[in-house]
Amino acid sequence: MIQVNKNISLLEYNTFGIDVSAETMVVYDSVDDLTELIHHSLCNFPKPILHIGEGSNLLFLEDFRGTILRSNINNVNVIEQNDDHVIVQVGAGWNMDDFISYSISKGWYGLENLSKIPGQVGSSAVQNIGAYGVEVGDFIYSVNCISIADGTYRKFSHDECNFMYRHSIFKSPEYRGKYVVTSVEYKLNLDFTPHIDYGGIRQQIDLLGETPETLSAQKLRDIISNIREEKLPDPKVYGNAGSFFMNPIVDRDTYNKLVSCYPNIPKYEIDSNNVKIPAAWLIEQCGWKGKTVGHVGVHPKQPLVLINLGGATGKEIQNMSDTIRHEVLDKFGISIIPEVNFI
Repeated sequence: MIQVNKNISLLEYNTFGIDVSAETMVVYDSVDDLTELIHHSLCNFPKPILHIGEGSNLLFLEDFRGTILRSNINNVNVIEQNDDHVIVQVGAGWNMDDFISYSISKGWYGLENLSKIPGQVGSSAVQNIGAYGVEVGDFIYSVNCISIADGTYRKFSHDECNFMYRHSIFKSPEYRGKYVVTSVEYKLNLDFTPHIDYGGIRQQIDLLGETPETLSAQKLRDIISNIREEKLPDPKVYGNAGSFFMNPIVDRDTYNKLVSCYPNIPKYEIDSNNVKIPAAWLIEQCGWKGKTVGHVGVHPKQPLVLINLGGATGKEIQNMSDTIRHEVLDKFGISIIPEVNFI
């Protein structure tokens, strides 16, 4: 089934709560619907074409004068299973957090640390979402796509996806906007091995009287969910896109020079040559934590999160983002890059 809407408000389709509209929105329920749309009618819809999920990583700067595509593909199929793992194909339109809950109920493990990240399954592969020491790309076996140009099918293997920190091949200039993800195949473990040495997870386990040996996947999901809900604002209360900036990765020489001036600067080890510095720490040192300018604020508990205090425009949020970036660059000589896509 294909639904076509004209001059539709995007208020409920972006978690920042920006009150803009789209000239056309087309929602499809299956791969066949999508290929029919591309072959027979998409050429007649306004351009440009933008495919969105739940709008949790978008900042609309103005009304969208084109066509937005949205997927309602939400099937799940087991492709392969043995004593160690399962490969499961999941429709791109399924809410990612709902799938994580479902996978735990089925005894499929690995994605627990990504609980409560907003967005659809398809977006998880494009963005290579990550949290608390886990990246979804580590569990993606392949990604099934349809070419937006001619409706042809293509499967991208894990290696072809070129997953890196908050990056995949689908974000590269030569592939951006060229393919629609229709399903993602995850390779998940049948034995639960918790990842707990990140972001205070182990402390929460201790407070609950649990140990790594007694901890269940559901309890870990609950812990992750509680941490996120404590730190991050509800988009229904304050519009936001979660982490607005990516954590910068710098070489060790650059980090050592910073330590000489800022002995308490934190880091996460990447490899022998590079470290990741928390962008939240950099932003807080510049005095932005909890600060507000007009209709836009920096969340008082998590400086990575910019919030819509009510009635903010996308350009107001962009302006605050630019100011924060300039101040971090001036103070530390480090460029922090928005994770959010400006539309």
